Amino acid sequence: MVNRKSKCQKLFVFLSILYFAQAASSTGATSNVVVEEPEFTDIIENITVAAGRNVKFACSVKNLGTYKVAWMHFEQSAILTVHNHVITRNPRISVTHDKHRTWFLHISNVQEEDKGRYMCQINTVTAKTQFGYLHVVVPPNIDDSLSSSDVIVREGANETLTCKATGSPQPSVKWKRDDNSKITINKTLTVSEWEGETLELTRISRLDMGAYLCIASNGVPPTVSKRIKVSVDFPPMLWIPHQLVGAPLAYSVTLECFTEAHPSSLNYWTREDGQMIHESRKYHAENTIGTPAYKTHMRLTINNIQLNDYGTYKCVAKNPRGETDGTIRLYTSSPPTTPPKSTTTETPSRIKDILGNGNLSNSVYGNPSSLTIHHGEKGSKYQSNLNEIDKSEQKSTDGEGKSVSYGHIVPNGVDSSSGNLNCQLSLWILPIILFNALR
Repeated sequence: MVNRKSKCQKLFVFLSILYFAQAASSTGATSNVVVEEPEFTDIIENITVAAGRNVKFACSVKNLGTYKVAWMHFEQSAILTVHNHVITRNPRISVTHDKHRTWFLHISNVQEEDKGRYMCQINTVTAKTQFGYLHVVVPPNIDDSLSSSDVIVREGANETLTCKATGSPQPSVKWKRDDNSKITINKTLTVSEWEGETLELTRISRLDMGAYLCIASNGVPPTVSKRIKVSVDFPPMLWIPHQLVGAPLAYSVTLECFTEAHPSSLNYWTREDGQMIHESRKYHAENTIGTPAYKTHMRLTINNIQLNDYGTYKCVAKNPRGETDGTIRLYTSSPPTTPPKSTTTETPSRIKDILGNGNLSNSVYGNPSSLTIHHGEKGSKYQSNLNEIDKSEQKSTDGEGKSVSYGHIVPNGVDSSSGNLNCQLSLWILPIILFNALR
């Protein structure tokens, strides 16, 4: 079939040349007038075009007379047009002219195979020819059939990612991680980008898990990319921040475990006898996915602790690659004791804030020298014990029978009965606080 087609092409070329020769001879035979031979008036410009666009070559001549102009594809040895006639069967080829002065060869929807030299020829006795070159550029394209797709690999194994790209000129390929983190080639080499059609990952770890971008470019827009997801499988691992946890009776406590697993593990809690703990008023289990997504924070809250709640608890993690568990022991502890916080001094601005926005009330909780200030705006509570305003401010009695507190004299005639004590204290306490604050 190929030989037959080649023979047909040669025959067609021969007939075309014969046609040109006959036209030339007839022109010379029928005219005794000496005429100027046709010649080219301009060169044919080389053209660079992206595939899919339309293009046209221009061949300018003068003194054409009865001679004819033909267009040929030199590399393909194909006659495309002769004068006004399209010879090729390629429907994308056409020819026009500007009053026989400029002959245009039109190629629509240019394809990569159209590239090469195009020859404009005048059928004089000795044919005159000139050439123009068509350079076709093709945007990059990634061949999915020859490139890697999403992969799953065991931790510690090696993996090679491949990305095959086509285009004209030949595209260059580089690799990046989708989250812009470093690519670990091996233990001693980490890079932000990697050049080449293949990316080899040695002894891959969970830190290498994620999406990788294969990016192909050749200077012809648009640049294209392919996203390849790398999943790294490994058995569950556990980390327990507190293996011994103390809590008093009737209190609530939260136990914690941190897990890492891929694929995602089944996480649950058991008692020491292996009995699984289910959601109830007593128990509340919560799993929070971390970053990266293979990390999970396990919490178990035990409410209203009773004696039978003390003992051992296990956090368990299972996935297709394996399973593991960790132990936490809950023991009884004494209830926390938090004595009232004593404040010795207040800054002047704070006193001004208290006096300006709050209200004073003298409340006695078994101690007549205890002052409680309720801040009206914020609802916060400040407590000042007069016996602890300053360690050095211990009351003493001088020889004249007067009670002295660092220069603040309390007359002996003051009634200290319980009925008047609150009112009298309110009058004497305020100057003391202001004195210490402004000191």
